Amino acid sequence: MPSSANIRHQIETSLSKRIPSALSPSPRIVRPVTTTGVPSIDVVLKGGLPLGAITEVVGPECSGRTAFALSFVAGQTQSAKVCAWVDVSDTLHPESAAASGVDLTRLLWVRCGVSADTHGKPFSPRAFSLSRNIKKGLHGGGFGSHPRNEVKGLSDSISGFMRPEMFVRRCVDPQRRVPPPRKIFEPPVQQPLQTNRKPASVPKPWTRIEQALRVVDLLLQGGGFSALVLDMGSIAPEYGVRVPLATWFRYRAAAERTHTSILLVTQYSCAKSSVELLLRFKPGNALREEATVFTGIEHYVEVVRQRFTQASTNVIPLRKPPQRVNNAQWKSRTAWAGSR
Repeated sequence: MPSSANIRHQIETSLSKRIPSALSPSPRIVRPVTTTGVPSIDVVLKGGLPLGAITEVVGPECSGRTAFALSFVAGQTQSAKVCAWVDVSDTLHPESAAASGVDLTRLLWVRCGVSADTHGKPFSPRAFSLSRNIKKGLHGGGFGSHPRNEVKGLSDSISGFMRPEMFVRRCVDPQRRVPPPRKIFEPPVQQPLQTNRKPASVPKPWTRIEQALRVVDLLLQGGGFSALVLDMGSIAPEYGVRVPLATWFRYRAAAERTHTSILLVTQYSCAKSSVELLLRFKPGNALREEATVFTGIEHYVEVVRQRFTQASTNVIPLRKPPQRVNNAQWKSRTAWAGSR
């Protein structure tokens, strides 16, 4: 009677052309990781965030998502790497990012839905329209006409000062001054408020999301970024779930090709199976170190899903493996509190 090894060899030989290694699945690929800047989270994740994959950070506002993302970006920029921050709602504070250790010279900040000129004012196409044509001449560049044309108008200007009425003497007798008529100002008629009217300068959330997705596509195609943060933390969950899953799968393939770590910050998980690591942040508690001064917040994070955590092996243990710790806590301190 043939042994099991011989039967297995015969099956794999007969199926080698159609299904290579039918009974020997390929081992799992364990991705390299990089530190997050938070030691307690690095211990739970066994090293840090995976490279070339999507990591989703989920949680409500003021739960520590932005502080965690800034800590990760700070570690990347301090290692002489370039990062990008796609800000969908324009909520990033550059001063807070610099206080967290982020090298702003190595950070590309993309503000979606905001268009401003060099002076920080809203962009208006009319502000750059020229009211007159540029004149060419000796001065050139529209700084004035030719000196010959200026001399021609000099005689007309002098003749205006030499009018006869300019040399008439005033009467010696004082004249009675007639007061000007009094102006009466009437209050303007108030127009009824239009409650259904929305400001045209503020774009809709979905418009900003579409702009952010196009920007992420361009950044991933260009390459050169070690980390890319897509901040959708202030966007309502009903807008985030409208992003097609094909978009996240395309980002995952591009991240693997360019070895870029994508950090997705949302309120509700929307990338689904395209995410390799899913972290859920819970509302934190204020630190009680000082009675009257706010010094920081204690955050709580839970690892919801993590792929490729075990080494590739076909041996099934008889005993149940020990339960793995999947939560951690860490403290974020204010700039005026300092390190303690």
